[in-house]
Amino acid sequence: MSDRGELGEVRAALVSLPGVRDAVVHAARHAAGGLRIVAHVVTRTPPAELRAALRSRLPSHLVPARLHRVPHIPLLPDGSTDRRALAALAAREPDVAPALPPQEDARRPAPCGADGDPVEGPSASVPVTPQQRALLPDALAHRGTGRYVEQLHWRWRGPLDTGRFTAAWQSVFDRETVLRAAFGGDAEPRLVLHEHVRAEVVRHPAGSVGFEELRERDRLRGFDLRCPGLLRLNLVDEPEPADGGPPCVRVLLTFHAVALDGWSVSVLLEEFYRAYVSGGRLPGGERRPDFRDYVRWLAGRDTAPARDFWSSAAPGATALVLPAVAGPATGLTGSGRAEVRLGAGPAGRLRAWAASCASTEAGALQAVWALLLYRAGAAPGPALVGFGVSVSGRGVTLDFVERLPGLLTNSLPVTVRVDPAAPMAGLLAELRDQALELAAYEWVSLGQVHEWSGRRAEDELVESLVVFEHRRRGPGALRSALAAQGVSVEPPRPAGTHTVFPVTLSAHRDADDGLVLAAVHDRARLADDDAARLVGQCARLLRELPGLAGGSATVSDALAAIADEPPVAMAPAPAATAAGAPT
Repeated sequence: MSDRGELGEVRAALVSLPGVRDAVVHAARHAAGGLRIVAHVVTRTPPAELRAALRSRLPSHLVPARLHRVPHIPLLPDGSTDRRALAALAAREPDVAPALPPQEDARRPAPCGADGDPVEGPSASVPVTPQQRALLPDALAHRGTGRYVEQLHWRWRGPLDTGRFTAAWQSVFDRETVLRAAFGGDAEPRLVLHEHVRAEVVRHPAGSVGFEELRERDRLRGFDLRCPGLLRLNLVDEPEPADGGPPCVRVLLTFHAVALDGWSVSVLLEEFYRAYVSGGRLPGGERRPDFRDYVRWLAGRDTAPARDFWSSAAPGATALVLPAVAGPATGLTGSGRAEVRLGAGPAGRLRAWAASCASTEAGALQAVWALLLYRAGAAPGPALVGFGVSVSGRGVTLDFVERLPGLLTNSLPVTVRVDPAAPMAGLLAELRDQALELAAYEWVSLGQVHEWSGRRAEDELVESLVVFEHRRRGPGALRSALAAQGVSVEPPRPAGTHTVFPVTLSAHRDADDGLVLAAVHDRARLADDDAARLVGQCARLLRELPGLAGGSATVSDALAAIADEPPVAMAPAPAATAAGAPT
């Protein structure tokens, strides 16, 4: 039991078994002083059957010495395992199987326990970033819900050597400090950097588990933020093609968004493919600069200019922040996704129209969202509207920051005045100018902005987020190198994306040069039908804008395009979570 990765491997094997709904695995000392693996499993399957199944999936030293069936995994208010309550549940049905011999347990080095108690000391630590500090309490409070857990999936066609695949990821873990990081500290949270973390890769035979079932289970499994290894992979073999084509494996990559962003994962994937085509290992050792250098760069920033900027850019006056009118409770839970696509023709016309206004399609998307906020607020005249925008965070003056893995992508507030009599070109120009000003302060957290704006804690600065994704494309040389080995891989796609905002509007160009719009929404706030209508209205406005009368078209002219559609309804925040949104 050398590290948390091995305990994670045991848990992954357990939860992959039919009939197992949840499990927690940790290392415990027995009377002789050695360590043994103990598992608590939510299942009806007898322990003897579980052990038999595990022996075919795990090395013998990783098969739990003690295995207890429990009705559920009890949690403390901070989201960690309630070990006292877990022991009480286990006592109702003790595991009567003999424990491993003490001498065998004693040979196992101590891991970072699955319950968050590090047994093996870390090597160093650095302060967390302001953005991580703001997100951590919310992430810990929602452990086990899938909040902040992001997933990508794609198909791998051709031969896949599991050992080489795992070794390649291990090489990436050894190189990238952030993949060996965890969060520690009490009053003052820190990023704890471990010397070694085992990459968790689990392969599932064809027919052993449904992909969607696995995806949801792995999302809800989440991560213990106090232990390293905040990225893992599952491989699911698909049945052999009937036409005799190459074998196909579905790859599921799961990561925690308080440690990594999507841009980082694309960088890590490039490194993985480089390692795989090279036999499973990247040349060289640990890479610098790394996330430690970014933290030090942040520590050297003078926040006074940023404070001055945000004090005026995020005015104290209340802005319209809801993209929908007030409505009744939806009675729904979880996150939903509504999607619509603009074909290459409409998307091309939108880009040309935005360029004629000295803007971009991303600016047009923000302008349309501002119109919907204004419309939902039913203001009698000009009004301020506010929403969040996603920024890469990689416009800072740090060498090689564009290839630096970590949480750098950020959400920042935009407040813009919408005047129904003003030209649309003016609204686009104001949003463009704000984007240029924001670029100097991409490193500031939303929590800092909220504080500097002078708002009360309960006053929401934004209730929605607009994301225009500029997806990185892997080097063609890597695709050619994979093809030379008989392998082709799809571009990764998000799976089950969730949002901490009531609604996140995202857009990206697809392979056919169309524009894909998606509304990821909190179903407790926005029902599925309303989310579909909202993203549909957004798409309709984007299609209509290029047909307006050039620079003379007003905001009212644009809104007239959807005058025949009523605004959608949004429920108020549930009382239990009204104060739980991240800042």
